[in-house]
Amino acid sequence: MDFLRDSQLPEAFWSEEEVLGELYTQMLKVVRHKLWHKNDAGDVVQEAWVRILEKRSTLRHKEKLIPWAKAIASNLASNANRARRHERIDDYLEHEIAGIKSVFDPESMMELSDLLGRLDPVTRTLLLYKFYYGLKDAEIATALQLPVGTVKARIHRGKARLKTQVEDVDRYT
Repeated sequence: MDFLRDSQLPEAFWSEEEVLGELYTQMLKVVRHKLWHKNDAGDVVQEAWVRILEKRSTLRHKEKLIPWAKAIASNLASNANRARRHERIDDYLEHEIAGIKSVFDPESMMELSDLLGRLDPVTRTLLLYKFYYGLKDAEIATALQLPVGTVKARIHRGKARLKTQVEDVDRYT
């Protein structure tokens, strides 16, 4: 930790325990603020420590250790969020596929057909392209000559309408 002592802070400040404690506190604050799942904070800070030790030779200005460490911790927290998002999407798709398998009884198919029939033709077409035929948003946009953002927004609103209809049907049955 000799390189830490080159800073312009008073010598009394730079006991190793105080420096490490301050670094840990600062990184933990950043990580907790940025993470969606606060339980991952300890793991992310630990990974940040590893990165700091691996990359310590790249620190140009020793007095910028704390901001540098916070930036590393922040980037790792973003990476952790990104990884969690992918896990969440995979779990959602797995759940949806399991749900679809149970939908194939004739009564459910009739109910689904009825619900889709209540939607306007454009929304119905978008939802069928997306979920029945499995087309990607960009493919749908190309086929319908619409911007991708428009397709995404209409699919989102269509799913919301369909969900509202399902809730209405459940409420009255």
